[in-house]
Amino acid sequence: MYPELKLFIAGEWRKTYRDMPVVNPANEKVLGSLPMASTSDLDDALNAAEQGFRIWSRTSPRERSDTILRAAKLMRERQEEIARSITLELGKPLQQARLEVIRGAEFFEWDAGEAMRTYGRIIPAAQGHKFAVHHIPIGVVAAFSPWNFPFSQPARKIAGALASGCSIILKAAEETPAGAVHIARAFQDAGLPPGVLNLVFGNPAEISGYLIPQDPVRLVAFTGSTTVGRHLTTLASENMTPVLMELGGHAPVIVCEDTDAHLAATFGAIRKLRNSGQVCTSPTRFFVHESIFEAFATTFTARAAATIVGNPMDDGIEMGPTANDRRVPVLTDLVEDARAKGATVATGGTRYGNTGFFFQPTVLMNVPEDARIMQEEPFGPIAVINPVASLDEAIAQANSVPYGLAGYAFTNRADYIDQMIDEVEVGNLSINTLEASMPETPFGGVKSSGYGREGGSEGLDKYMTVKHVWHSAKIS
Repeated sequence: MYPELKLFIAGEWRKTYRDMPVVNPANEKVLGSLPMASTSDLDDALNAAEQGFRIWSRTSPRERSDTILRAAKLMRERQEEIARSITLELGKPLQQARLEVIRGAEFFEWDAGEAMRTYGRIIPAAQGHKFAVHHIPIGVVAAFSPWNFPFSQPARKIAGALASGCSIILKAAEETPAGAVHIARAFQDAGLPPGVLNLVFGNPAEISGYLIPQDPVRLVAFTGSTTVGRHLTTLASENMTPVLMELGGHAPVIVCEDTDAHLAATFGAIRKLRNSGQVCTSPTRFFVHESIFEAFATTFTARAAATIVGNPMDDGIEMGPTANDRRVPVLTDLVEDARAKGATVATGGTRYGNTGFFFQPTVLMNVPEDARIMQEEPFGPIAVINPVASLDEAIAQANSVPYGLAGYAFTNRADYIDQMIDEVEVGNLSINTLEASMPETPFGGVKSSGYGREGGSEGLDKYMTVKHVWHSAKIS
């Protein structure tokens, strides 16, 4: 079920002389061989993207929308094939992978509609003069997507670019390349003109260092770590190239005293362990009012410990492995640091099994502020649960990190909700739900979690540039 991996440039698939293995994180077996782009391949992609932009930017919004919708329909029809590829390369349970395919298709479907709503405006002017504002495609986009959502993350970048009339060169993640390959195949079959979508893989630093300074590149769109995002922003700034950055998070969850502690804890544990915790919006730092702390922590720990871990292809599995061999040592170090500084390991805390990159569902309680995990995003199946005496204390703790991507809260008090809307420093605040975004809502962060928004009516803004036209009826 795993596809043959190739680059997609100028509407054609190609192999290269360099390649690297793609490994199944559940059993450490090689799935396939991934071609690595050379400088010549990147030059071809740039030339193809320039030519593709000239065609696509002149294509009517209706035609662009129709092509995107045809591709999305193919993705829905191929859901099972795509989902199995995702599960093999990422280790996500198959049912979760199926949902990711549908979510990716929904991104395309939403942006296909937005393609026909990139409205400008007329500004009142003196007689004989017309002021008009046009939103036009910005140009060639260089996009970089992460490994934790192999299908939906490339989908967000490609959907925004294509709906806006841009062409795109996507460097998808080398560890989980199949999702992007499936997207490119769907667009090829849907009749997308050659060069509008180009897909490359390779050494991330080499590709970003080569592509970003190139004159044809007019926007850099990136999802990934804050450290890499800052580096790419610096590269782009040297050429005055705009950027769209969706960076790391360390999501707080504020649990107020009026909450059903058992229900909130059950939902919290399930959502924390989704995708093995490898989600930039994953609920991680739980700040629970001291009056319900014991009930919440007991239920959360029991649900986490009962999570069914195993081969993500098997029925009933709730959590698979982490995505690569780098995650297990990082997670182990964070747990040991917290333990050494006085935290209680309520469950888990170590590697799971001897084969694959599995880590136990882990709950840390009463974690001191100087523990690394209070500032560093674990990006794995670890939750922190700490008691707080008041909402003010919870908000202060929530805001105590440099990140501000997503935040969550459980309460039914209107005054608490108003205060959190005003004071919690995140780009996405969800109350009584642990869902952070939908295709129709804007998504992005504040502080070190980036800037710009994907999704919603704001989702095409970065892919467009504003042109003002002043038309005088006669020379004046």
